[in-house]
Amino acid sequence: MVREFELCPGRRVGGDQPCFIIAEIGQNHQGDLDIAKRMIRMAKDCGADCAKFQKSELEYKFNKKALERPYTSKHSWGRTYGEHKRHLEFSHDQYRELKKYAEEIGIFFTASGMDEMAVEFLHELDVPFFKVGSGDTNNFPYLEKTAKKGRPMVISSGMQSMSTMHQVYQIVKPINPNFCFLQCTSAYPLQPEDVNLRVISAYQSAFPDIPIGYSGHETGIAISVAAVAMGAKVLERHVTLDKTWKGSDHQASLEPNELAELVRAIRTVEKAMGSPIKQLLPCEMACNEKLGKSVVAKVAIPEGAILTLDMLTVKVGEPKGFPPESIFDLVGQKVKKNIEEDETITEQVVENHVKKVKC
Repeated sequence: MVREFELCPGRRVGGDQPCFIIAEIGQNHQGDLDIAKRMIRMAKDCGADCAKFQKSELEYKFNKKALERPYTSKHSWGRTYGEHKRHLEFSHDQYRELKKYAEEIGIFFTASGMDEMAVEFLHELDVPFFKVGSGDTNNFPYLEKTAKKGRPMVISSGMQSMSTMHQVYQIVKPINPNFCFLQCTSAYPLQPEDVNLRVISAYQSAFPDIPIGYSGHETGIAISVAAVAMGAKVLERHVTLDKTWKGSDHQASLEPNELAELVRAIRTVEKAMGSPIKQLLPCEMACNEKLGKSVVAKVAIPEGAILTLDMLTVKVGEPKGFPPESIFDLVGQKVKKNIEEDETITEQVVENHVKKVKC
């Protein structure tokens, strides 16, 4: 059994726990605090477990030349990449306001700490868990410092190799056992042929003592539902209020109706996973009574006859008799009375019948 741990207060992940669904708002709020609150409310109303943002301390995430680089994309909010990012970056006080709002409406709130100083702030903000974005998964000093904070961690694996993920495991596990990996491909939007859901199974085999999840950037919900059917215990999807808005993430994000449908589909699939024990279920009894077949006499069988296979056939019979799987066991048995052609073979007509108990 995959180990469970408490990701958020009162909410465990792993094992037989339901999938923890993260609505990744990221920076799809357009730098507008009111839109950010609307998106938190949307995530809550759609049934997500957590609303997540991305927090950067820009001078610690980017060097000076990266911030000064001209940014002429149609998605740009400024002349340079630094101006663009500053437009989208909320202040510490704004983050406090957003967290308070999330708590008031009853949804967990966290953010990806995009650099070490952002992690320091999020730790001070008292988020329930740290999300490690794919861009920092091979940033081993960052991982070590983040793990030492003692909060649960959700670690994406976009752009990484299995060898790197083994290194990540070896770094984090001795410091902080409460973490999970998410299969992820860092492309926006992500094409189905690049998803590689089988990596979920590979992670489950390679790291059997931690939960495994999925972070998706594809369009639609089918692939994410399939990830949950494969055992993903944490699912992250980008969300937006409008896919046509300016910003490179909107196209790979889910609008409210899609997020709501994803949550419903996941909860339905989880119910459908059910039990590994195959047996006749109470809900099947009506169908079995109506259409379940029995062994019947193919010909008239006289009292005292020893049953042979050519005397028997299988039909929907009235009354019910021996089930079809018993037909070979009846061969060689002696009958106690005359049996008419097409009559059901019942226990009462077979001599010394001992009913077999199914295991």
